[in-house]
Amino acid sequence: MCQKRQDCRGPEIAAILGKDGCSSTLSEPGTVVVYQRQGCSFEPVREMAFALDKDKGLKELRAKMAELIEFLNGCKIFVARSASGALYFELEKAGFSIWEITGKPADFLAIVLEDEEKERVAAQVTGVAGIPAPAERAPGSFFISIKEVQGKSPAISSKQVLQQFIREGQFRELEIICDHVPPWIEMDAACRGFSLSSEKLGPNEVRLRLMKTSAGSCGC
Repeated sequence: MCQKRQDCRGPEIAAILGKDGCSSTLSEPGTVVVYQRQGCSFEPVREMAFALDKDKGLKELRAKMAELIEFLNGCKIFVARSASGALYFELEKAGFSIWEITGKPADFLAIVLEDEEKERVAAQVTGVAGIPAPAERAPGSFFISIKEVQGKSPAISSKQVLQQFIREGQFRELEIICDHVPPWIEMDAACRGFSLSSEKLGPNEVRLRLMKTSAGSCGC
């Protein structure tokens, strides 16, 4: 039985949903619903239809995303079935935490909120000095196992370990072992001029490889 006070409100979480009520993508027509924990449950607090005209150019795309960000109005957590490309770059640049999850909101909202809280607490407690960094195996070539890091310290997120390292871009190659491909890595890699390839090694184990290819594709 839930013992939380009924006036207890948590952060807002937005999700793009298809007609079946499951998480969808911004490239498909759907509804963006913003949820907030109210007591023991998550309740929808606002929603808007979202559909892109694929014949329109980048300027129109950015205008549509600006409209979405204005609607989200301070909500900084966004869930989609898959997250890649220019649409998600706009959210990333606006400071959103983006989650790639398949399913219905009732199945994932509590998990997202719990993991966001863990990341927030870990950032406060661990500090930069306590977060592992990729090891240089050869000049310009680095490696890290996020699975191993999180096996020892579950509260540490891939973003805490890698985001600043990738954004600084001072490497030629980076190999990462993890259990899934975090959507933010794909966006940050392309933004900084790195290609990203993935190889499934086994159940819940993926090898990612970032390779330097260009000067970067955005101004972040």
